[in-house]
Amino acid sequence: MHQVHTDDAPAAIGPYSQAVISDGLLFTSGQIALSPDGSFIAGDVIAQAQQVFANLDAVLLASGCRRDTVVKATVYLADMADFPRVNEVYAEFFGAHRPARSTVQAAGLPKGAAIEIDLIARVP
Repeated sequence: MHQVHTDDAPAAIGPYSQAVISDGLLFTSGQIALSPDGSFIAGDVIAQAQQVFANLDAVLLASGCRRDTVVKATVYLADMADFPRVNEVYAEFFGAHRPARSTVQAAGLPKGAAIEIDLIARVP
């Protein structure tokens, strides 16, 4: 197992890695709307989703992956009513690429976030 770290995404806020590579796959930890300096983006779910995807992009890049190598996404929402708006940001991020996805309503997310996302990607 190889740990991935980049200063272009927030450091882990607990005893875990931003991501790990194992057996040719990248597994990211869940990302919430923290800027790389660790401050929380307290905007609406769209602003938070945009920051989450910026963080995930940085982790993908640091691992040698790209958006089109993502095979699975898991989206955690504090409120399923946000699903349509998050879908717009999600579709913009992935473009024509369509990885498998699960979306789950979570009773609570770290720091009171509206959204958290983790990814699995193939390492080229």
